Amino acid sequence: MKVAGKDIRIAGQFLRIARLEGEGYLFLEDHPEGLIDALRECGRRIDVFTFTQKVPDIRPKYDYPMEWDNCAAIQLSTFDHWWTQQIRAEARNRARQAGKHGVVTREVPFDAALVKGIWGIYNETPIRGGRRFPHYGEDLQTVYEEEATYLDRSCFIGAFLGEALIGFVKLTADDTGTQANLMNILSMIKHRDKAPTNALIAHSVRFCADHKIAYLVYQRFSYGGKRADGIAKFKEVNGFQKFDLPRYYVPLTDFGRLALRLGLHHGWKDRMPENLATRLRDLRSMWYSRRFPVAREAAR
Repeated sequence: MKVAGKDIRIAGQFLRIARLEGEGYLFLEDHPEGLIDALRECGRRIDVFTFTQKVPDIRPKYDYPMEWDNCAAIQLSTFDHWWTQQIRAEARNRARQAGKHGVVTREVPFDAALVKGIWGIYNETPIRGGRRFPHYGEDLQTVYEEEATYLDRSCFIGAFLGEALIGFVKLTADDTGTQANLMNILSMIKHRDKAPTNALIAHSVRFCADHKIAYLVYQRFSYGGKRADGIAKFKEVNGFQKFDLPRYYVPLTDFGRLALRLGLHHGWKDRMPENLATRLRDLRSMWYSRRFPVAREAAR
């Protein structure tokens, strides 16, 4: 729905929480009061509105109820500074390895050929990272519709082995052009020995530096109490740092105020003890590896 010129997404049946559609790529720069008043008067029940500040604006500046969120970001000046000062030797070696294996990265237009290549990557395996991959089994039209968002400020970068697309990045800038977010970054598991994802990160950094984009963001750095995993390590060795960001929860109804006091704005996964959550994730990975042996073989 659109409210006060902003696209809003509402989630939840019991507790209805609204946020900006495209959060992470769109932000409320200043003066959220007008949008909050419009949400109260929009005619639909919304219990809580949540929004976050963005890097480098990390000091809380509003009086609304707040908790700390975070993102993984690199503050950029030049590509050479990132290459020599901000990443570890492991990341440099992997990026060089990609070139030695014949991987070439380049910016590509959003067209039917790119969509077909992304479709092939999505349908390589039903399991990634020990869990079901939500894009597995999607048809070409669905992939097209998913990737066609924010095209006016997105750049697609492909990793190619010969003429075959083996990885891609969708890099989406915010509406001020001060940060770009790795909205999608994915490579084929069967080619991970060729380090295409490292090559894609390097190209993304170069693109941001060339276009004077100050921050490259790679989603969150950490998720609640979840233990560090391979993705977190990958971010760290490639120079991403944790930025703590204020996240605001604005109650719009009496029920919203009660829900915030009771902590109901957090899902049951967030309230689960981390040792139990870790055990359940391990069991899920074990079950998937037995049910989908093709995925296990592809990951070797």
